[in-house]
Amino acid sequence: MAFRQLNGKLVEARILPGQRLFSQRGAMIAYTGDVRFTPNVTGGQGGVLSMIGRRVANEDTPLMTVEGQGSVMFGHGGHHVHVIDLTGDTLYVEADRLLAFEGSLRQSTTFLGAQGGVMGVVRGQATGQGLFTTRLDGHGAVAVMAHGGVFELPIVPGQPVHVDPQAYVAHRGEVRNRLSTALGWREFIGRGSGEAFQLELDGHGAVYVQASEEKL
Repeated sequence: MAFRQLNGKLVEARILPGQRLFSQRGAMIAYTGDVRFTPNVTGGQGGVLSMIGRRVANEDTPLMTVEGQGSVMFGHGGHHVHVIDLTGDTLYVEADRLLAFEGSLRQSTTFLGAQGGVMGVVRGQATGQGLFTTRLDGHGAVAVMAHGGVFELPIVPGQPVHVDPQAYVAHRGEVRNRLSTALGWREFIGRGSGEAFQLELDGHGAVYVQASEEKL
């Protein structure tokens, strides 16, 4: 049950008996067949603690469970949609960028402080991504949203990739990430490049960036 890209802003998922997927509430555009949509009140597969953590930080994005038999078209807000296929690896993505994902994937919530201590928290605040990020593990497909389309940049050991934090969408694999600063005397007198903060990613995997610095 993978996603089929209909165009840059719509995907279609084939729903089969005994399988399910999760989607952002309000993301269903149209469907055919006997398909059921149920509000998910336990934070997806992340459980109650995942839901509570996000709600305390005001970062909760409601999900719905999709089951039955048929085809469903998904899209949201006219945003560009990109499909990522996981083959046993891990994807980190902001909850509000998740359009839909297969139920075969394990979902959990990661506190950014666990991904770089204080600087992880600073990164979340500096980028507007908050204190938590969603982690998806296993085999299955994920549909993410972005402004202006998504580009995948490979990450190889010893060759870190630097991206604008506002353009960051998600990353996958065994990747270390930290917020770095290029703050110098020019920033203090108003003559800097405007790129004072960069997100540095190193390891083995890929990072997904959007062609915009605009938040969803």
